[in-house]
Amino acid sequence: MNCQVRNGSSLGGEHLTDLLVFSFLQHGPSDNFQEELKRLGHTLPAPEDPQEHCEEELQTDGSRCSRFVLEGQNRGSETQEDVIRNIARQLAQIGDMMDRRVPSSLVDHLVMQLRDRSLSDEGRRACLASAVDQVLQACPRDMEEEKTMLLVTMLLARRVASHTPSLLREVFHTTVNFIDQNLLTYVRNLVRNEMD
Repeated sequence: MNCQVRNGSSLGGEHLTDLLVFSFLQHGPSDNFQEELKRLGHTLPAPEDPQEHCEEELQTDGSRCSRFVLEGQNRGSETQEDVIRNIARQLAQIGDMMDRRVPSSLVDHLVMQLRDRSLSDEGRRACLASAVDQVLQACPRDMEEEKTMLLVTMLLARRVASHTPSLLREVFHTTVNFIDQNLLTYVRNLVRNEMD
C-alpha cells in the first residue's frame, strides 16, 4: 500500500496520541468525567490519516478542494482512526483488569501534584513518570514493557480524571506529552501492525 500524503497534514504523533488517549478515556468504567471529556473532545483537532492520499478537485472559484481516500482500500474499510480507537478499546479492557494494581493513595498524591498551578509542564510529566514507575513495579511482567507502560500511563490518567474530573484537561495533555516523549515509536508501530 502506498503511504503518500499530498496537500494535507498527516495524523502526526501528537494527534495520534490525542486520539488514543481520548478513546481510552471514553471506554472507562466511570461516568463522572464524561461531560468534561465531551468538552475536551470539541477542542481536539480532527485527525487525517497518513495512509491516505489526496484526490484534488478543482472548485468553481479556481481553488482546489482536497478529499482523502485510502489508497488500495475501499471507503468502507477500516481507517487509521478506527484502528486507533480499536486499540484504545482493547487497552481499556486490559486496564479494567489492572485497575486494582493502582493504589488509591498514589492517585490521591498525583491529583494533589497536578492541582499545583505553579508546576511546569515538565514538572507534571515528572510527577506522572514517577507514578508510572511506582505502578510498573507492582505489575507482572507478562506483557511487553512498552505496552505495560502505555497502559499504566493511560490508566493513571483515567483514575485521576475519575477522582477529580476538573483535572481532566491537565492530565490529558500531560499524558499525551508523556507518551509522545517516551512511547511514540511504540504507539506508531502498534497502529502500523494493526493496519497490516
